[in-house]
Amino acid sequence: MGDTKIQWTSYTWNPVTGCTKVSPGCANCYAERLANTRLKRYYPQGFHKITLHPGRLDQPFEFKKSREIFVNSMSDLFHQQVPDRFILQVFETIKNCSQHNFQVLTKRAERMQRFMSRMWVDGGVPMLNGNSFSLDGEESTHKGWDNLWLGVSVESQDFIHRVDHLRETPASIRFLSCEPLLGPLNLNLEGIDWVIVGGESGPKYRSINLDWARSIRDQCKAAGVRFFFKQVGGKTSKAGGRLLDGVEWNEKPNLF
Repeated sequence: MGDTKIQWTSYTWNPVTGCTKVSPGCANCYAERLANTRLKRYYPQGFHKITLHPGRLDQPFEFKKSREIFVNSMSDLFHQQVPDRFILQVFETIKNCSQHNFQVLTKRAERMQRFMSRMWVDGGVPMLNGNSFSLDGEESTHKGWDNLWLGVSVESQDFIHRVDHLRETPASIRFLSCEPLLGPLNLNLEGIDWVIVGGESGPKYRSINLDWARSIRDQCKAAGVRFFFKQVGGKTSKAGGRLLDGVEWNEKPNLF
């Protein structure tokens, strides 16, 4: 767990590491690039090996001051190889660290919706009492916790269905990460609180058309949704800067 240069969050927490590609947005994955270069010593079996780190589950308790924490910047919590029980342990930490806002971002929107719809939290998380819990019982609804933000990555119109799954998923804040933005998006922003947009960075970056970003900004304005423009992108994350039409867009949902 540590500081990050990701502009829309403060810290990263990785109780799971490793991932596999599911769509074109993954082609030049920054996490895979880091795992194969600067962080290679931490990935002896390669980035595609999904690894659980139970020893990291208590890390958020070390910080008393409120922080925004991006969960699994180096993985996807809802990857099919992450067991239900371990996801529940991650959520137990989130529930018990109410001083922080936890941002969970996934490309596995279907699994997230199914999983969250089977949790029930109005009276706590009784599934976590010893071995008595089960996710195979009767479905029930829940309101989500105030400090749990759930988001999906949407890089092009081909993956707009992820937004539909997110909309049906209970969460305090629902957000979209349209990064790397690979095409224009026509969004239904009902039930969405925040949209992050950014171009790709790295040696094989695919250029963003800023008209795509302008269109999303205008859709957010019309819907009353917060808009955050992360970067234009280029060979480095700072190459194109962060301005869109001369403005640095840093809108976020209300915190804490």
